[in-house]
Amino acid sequence: MSLDLLRTFLAVHRAGSITGGAQVLGLSQPTVTAQLKTLERNLGRPLFDRLPRGVRPTSAGNELARRIADPVDTLQSLLSIELDDPAPATLHLGGPSDFLCHQVLPALAPRIATGLQVRTTFGLPDDLLDRLQDRSLDLVLSSTRPRRAGLRATPCYDETFTLVAAPHWAPTTPVTSPDELRAIPLIAYAEEAPILRRYWRTVFNTRLTRTPDLVVPDLRGALTATLAGAGLTVLPTYLCHPHLANGTLIPLATPEVPPLNTLYLVTRTDAGPTTTAVQAHLLAVLR
Repeated sequence: MSLDLLRTFLAVHRAGSITGGAQVLGLSQPTVTAQLKTLERNLGRPLFDRLPRGVRPTSAGNELARRIADPVDTLQSLLSIELDDPAPATLHLGGPSDFLCHQVLPALAPRIATGLQVRTTFGLPDDLLDRLQDRSLDLVLSSTRPRRAGLRATPCYDETFTLVAAPHWAPTTPVTSPDELRAIPLIAYAEEAPILRRYWRTVFNTRLTRTPDLVVPDLRGALTATLAGAGLTVLPTYLCHPHLANGTLIPLATPEVPPLNTLYLVTRTDAGPTTTAVQAHLLAVLR
């Protein structure tokens, strides 16, 4: 059982209202309401009767308050003790492996050097956002804008994508149709090849009907295979720009408007000061 849920319950029980409990905890009223519903769902019984003004504990609510008040207060007092040498702040950060490693961690290096501790988790947006909501993560870099209660998303970076291959795959004439690329193996990020499919739809105005020849669930691996001559792929420009500049990769198409994808920094609406400060720092650097 989460200590946060029990603290929220106890604050509302003592204040006699959700609004009063929220003020004591420094949380928003919707957040407190959501936490109470989670606790009631976990326990399988109502803890409060909602009144026109405030709430009234049920018998189960009064019994829970009687049982947890002293232990929760003791734990809270222990957590509030100011240590002579307090532990550094730790940020639990989630996002796509390639963008975190290539863009985010270098941006955080000055903060880490001066005391910030970071724990990273790689994954897909839905899984990471689930972990953000259950408080396993503090900050998520998401390739999709979440539509979930209790989360706040801020645009932070626009990815542009390039169709690339090693020089020996260079076509004799500019590519105007994907049919001209059929002899080149496909390297994809996932079996469904979402990045390739989007490029085909956006640039060539057609569906990708081929299956990938190589699937690598990390764009850095796709880059390595492409550099080695395994085939073609679509990569974010930030990842392949140095190789395009030195000629170890070539663009196979040059659309006037390349495909673009917006990335978001996502926090809970009750994010703490460390998360808020890191989010502001990343926004300033990535933008």
